[in-house]
Amino acid sequence: MAQVYVSIGSNQDRTRYIRASLDALHAAFGELSLSSVYESEAVGFEGDNFYNLVAGFNTSLTVGQLSKMLKQIEDENGRCRQDPRFSGRTLDIDILTYDQSVGVVDGIQLPRDEVYSSAFVLLPMAELIPNDCNPENGQTYASMWQAYAEPQALWKVDFDWNNQRISMAER
Repeated sequence: MAQVYVSIGSNQDRTRYIRASLDALHAAFGELSLSSVYESEAVGFEGDNFYNLVAGFNTSLTVGQLSKMLKQIEDENGRCRQDPRFSGRTLDIDILTYDQSVGVVDGIQLPRDEVYSSAFVLLPMAELIPNDCNPENGQTYASMWQAYAEPQALWKVDFDWNNQRISMAER
């Protein structure tokens, strides 16, 4: 079984689609470890704010099989693939890490570049697995977040799923 971390994001009917993605991942993989849910402004385009989080789970699927399944979950939740890359979306689920894999595996770059370049990915990773080491650079996610210098406003939001509180806004 491989330990996998994925990013989940939505800026259209955000609560509905984040919950739908968690339902689908839970049905497919069982227990999920989840970061808080963060809200952030759209990056790279003008659009509604996003909700983002990171989920971890174990799988026996290969990277290619997992990628195909994640695309199917996106499609089942109204993802339009004809839209520009930087645009609003109902659901975006990306593989961030797959065990200690580094490089291109089944056409997927691991770890995903957003682990290094996007606060909305790195902060949830640092929260969820602060002492785990990035397989490519050997740094902990907590130390990577501490050294992160790209400005992007993120804030926790109140979010419930499966009758449990995932995150609470900082007040």
